[in-house]
Amino acid sequence: MADKDLRGMRVAILATNGVEQAELTEPRKALDEAGAETKLIAPKAGQIQAMKHDRTGEQFDVDMTLDKVNPEEFDAVFLPGGALNADVLRMESAAQEFVRYMDDSGKPVAFICHAPWLLVSAGLVDGRTLTSYYTIQDDIRNAQGQWIDKEVVRDQNWVSSRQPSDIPVFNQEMIKLFREHPPRAAGEKAA
Repeated sequence: MADKDLRGMRVAILATNGVEQAELTEPRKALDEAGAETKLIAPKAGQIQAMKHDRTGEQFDVDMTLDKVNPEEFDAVFLPGGALNADVLRMESAAQEFVRYMDDSGKPVAFICHAPWLLVSAGLVDGRTLTSYYTIQDDIRNAQGQWIDKEVVRDQNWVSSRQPSDIPVFNQEMIKLFREHPPRAAGEKAA
């Protein structure tokens, strides 16, 4: 991958308390190193508490709140996992609306672990092929999605992964997907 391939791309990261730390920090670092501008967006201002599996991890500063964010200002969205994080976000109507807008606009959506719960609750999984942490495969299938047990799965503008051990290959595929969807010039409409 060329240095700074994603320069000018604005990536929304939707997360809240209980986010799996490695699934937030490692993909965000890969995006930042590729030149993207990442913004951590949460339901509440301040900081969110990350987890390292079942242990408390670091806290991370929130850049914007869901009630104040405009999805039109972003070129892509990344959804880190963590069961607590995903379970709370899936019930946030603003988070559901955000991912619906991004998907309807054909913008890239990258997600890992339990994060597909938000896509299930937003009604976006029907007819899509994806992966996730194995414990939520029934939720995906019940929402008419096709669940596959693979490190990384690409389906149109989506890239998904299962768990922290998949992060290296997930990061590569996320960067590749985002590179295929360059940022639009200000005021330019989608085709």
